[in-house]
Amino acid sequence: MRILNTSRLCGYGNVRGRTIVLDILEAGLAACDPYQNTRRMLRLDGSRLIVGHPDFEPSGDPQRGEATYDLTVIRRILVVGAAKGVQLAAKAIEDVLGDRLAGGHVIAKHGDPLILERIGVTFGGHPVPDEGCVEGCLRILDLCRDLAPDDLVFTLAGNGISSLLTLPAPGLSLADVRAVTRILQIERGLPTHELNPIRNHLDQLKGGQLTRRLQPAQAVHILIYDPEGQLVDRERGYVQLMQRNRFLHTLPDQGTFADARAILHRWQAWDAMPDAVRAHLERGDPAQETVRPAEFEQTRFRIFGVLPRRVGLLHGARLRAAELGIPAHTLATFLHVEAQPAAAVLMEIAQTVAREGAPFAPPCAVLTAGELLVTVGHERGMGGRNQEYALAAALRIAGSRQIVVGAIDSDGTDGPGGALLADGEEIRCLAGGVVDGWTAERARAAGVDLHVALRTHDTSPALWRLDSGIHATPSISMTDLGVILILGRE
Repeated sequence: MRILNTSRLCGYGNVRGRTIVLDILEAGLAACDPYQNTRRMLRLDGSRLIVGHPDFEPSGDPQRGEATYDLTVIRRILVVGAAKGVQLAAKAIEDVLGDRLAGGHVIAKHGDPLILERIGVTFGGHPVPDEGCVEGCLRILDLCRDLAPDDLVFTLAGNGISSLLTLPAPGLSLADVRAVTRILQIERGLPTHELNPIRNHLDQLKGGQLTRRLQPAQAVHILIYDPEGQLVDRERGYVQLMQRNRFLHTLPDQGTFADARAILHRWQAWDAMPDAVRAHLERGDPAQETVRPAEFEQTRFRIFGVLPRRVGLLHGARLRAAELGIPAHTLATFLHVEAQPAAAVLMEIAQTVAREGAPFAPPCAVLTAGELLVTVGHERGMGGRNQEYALAAALRIAGSRQIVVGAIDSDGTDGPGGALLADGEEIRCLAGGVVDGWTAERARAAGVDLHVALRTHDTSPALWRLDSGIHATPSISMTDLGVILILGRE
């Protein structure tokens, strides 16, 4: 089980509804483990390594079918990469190859347990990069210095790589890059797809530059995150990976220095950037440009996506809801708005379902996926986007006997955690929250002001005190899962 405190979460309020919501969330989380799928696409046949599986090929990929590597002529096999939960996919490679694996290095998020034996691991900061991210990148670069044509490198890229894979470009410091993320994403709420064209051009490895460093070795690029369902769910998946990618930094990038400057001006953030960042972007050195598709396609490579969206959180959640006899309706597959307004709108829909039986008939579950936003300004509270959504929902459904709401980050870490309550109890690194119509009253009785918690974005302490903060094991990050359960009238 990935959710570790189920009994505590189901100890009050709408116990039946909470149990169902947590059951559905658990099923979604279980569908986000890349270990088994990575193993499915790797096998040894004597002295041959066979890589591939039709379920994991990008649609429209000009290279189809399995790739076979003759291990009698392969000098070394290495693994490099970065992502939240990256070790799960790396562990599958370790287990398949055994002592045929020469080593490698990956960058995981602080808080993940160490599970690798042959592949080195450095732990780094997310969403704001830290010294661990830089250290991990330098170790990866050390592995790339003497690569040869008879070497084979597996790369792993997933959600979180944009922070974890951070090696500032010459002339920039880690403090400069940290300031960019803090100002743009945390204080101003810049969405990641607009932030990445900026930080891709402040880095030595992002935007395909890591793959440039792997030459002349052969590469198998394993993607453990499918941000827009573009791997196998669409007819032109391969083309979109080549032309529209901004997240997966082992693949090419079409952004430019001019794009980065334009985004900063559009968000009126140019003057807020460190001087060195503005100078670097204005200079726009062509030698430091990201990798274009034409350059990328000159390399020897294959691409596989081991967690296409169709087998991820929503799929697992829908299956479990059906098993429980609860009709499930998917309302949004890539919800990317501020958490508190999202809660306001979605709870109004839930109240309409409960009151009028429209647009869905209760009992039912309404599912959402995506990545909500929390613009915190200069507040320094502890929380996360799913916790903020859950706590805001609790106020909207106060008194309801029918509605239960849960939301969780697939990687198991929706916020930093680690602080202490006044009584000395450690707050876990929460993955999200589950609330019902009793939560607001429980908060009043406990002296927890939900309005203050939301205003200061200090949601982890509030949820933990109310036995509504979800504590889960870490894993790979795909997207977030929201479950709104509307039970029938009693």
